[in-house]
Amino acid sequence: MIIHKRFVTVLLTVSAISLSLSAQTSGTPLTAAEAIKRIIAATGATPPPDTVDTIKGGDPNTVVTGIATTFLDTYQVLEKAVADNKNFIITHEPTFYNHPDDMTVLGDDAVQAQKRAYIKEHHLVVWRFHDTWHLRHPDGILEGVIDEFGWKPNQSTSDPNLFTIPQTTVAQLAGSLRAKTGLHIMRVIGDPKMPVTQVALMPGAAGLTRQVKMLERDDVQVLVAGEAAEWETVEYARDASAQGRHKALILLGHEISEEAGMRYCAEWLKSVLPGVPIEYIRAGEPYWMPGQ
Repeated sequence: MIIHKRFVTVLLTVSAISLSLSAQTSGTPLTAAEAIKRIIAATGATPPPDTVDTIKGGDPNTVVTGIATTFLDTYQVLEKAVADNKNFIITHEPTFYNHPDDMTVLGDDAVQAQKRAYIKEHHLVVWRFHDTWHLRHPDGILEGVIDEFGWKPNQSTSDPNLFTIPQTTVAQLAGSLRAKTGLHIMRVIGDPKMPVTQVALMPGAAGLTRQVKMLERDDVQVLVAGEAAEWETVEYARDASAQGRHKALILLGHEISEEAGMRYCAEWLKSVLPGVPIEYIRAGEPYWMPGQ
């Protein structure tokens, strides 16, 4: 009986793999270039002329064996993708340490060179999916983050970045977000006991102007964002709080504030590229805290 059950289990597993491979190999094999075309078309958005959504390494004619989405294709993420037989990596942020992935910035730097060599050695294709994913309606990153926070019912019908939540305090809101994201490091500015019902969410690094414009609004008490320069939005929020204004700022970190959008991307892609093995690989926080 045990042998029979094991046989059935193996048979079912082999059948599932065969069906998956059949879906991929029927007709013309799916190349990275073709996958990119289908993904962009499925967003319904048009990449800007100066888009950073380009291939950062690898041959676009490579046949896709599997896809890994990630917030950022760190060296460890690339290693995990290779181990999982995922040769097409879709990253939201840069591979080579600056927004346009201009490798001349660091020249012949050894770290950059080894990462580039690893991509070539393992026949990977790395494509950035940033501008078009944000331009999708709804914004792919924002949609994933809202799902993770459970804030969809609280979202404004007039502005997708605004939310009305049950009354809480800044400290309680920060604690709730920490629990939902599993982050270790969070920065909070403002009175921890301040009552809160009106929240703005701006994942990533929206910049001084957009972040301050949001905090200026009468219908925003707390801005939840990814990151900000310490002499910019951070000090604006600290001064606003010191002046007795009902304002606070919660910084989750760029990675934590957007990673759910790339987890959501992996699920979304399964309907865009059916039959292709797809997984999300978490880059994780880049920092650690002593004692944790």
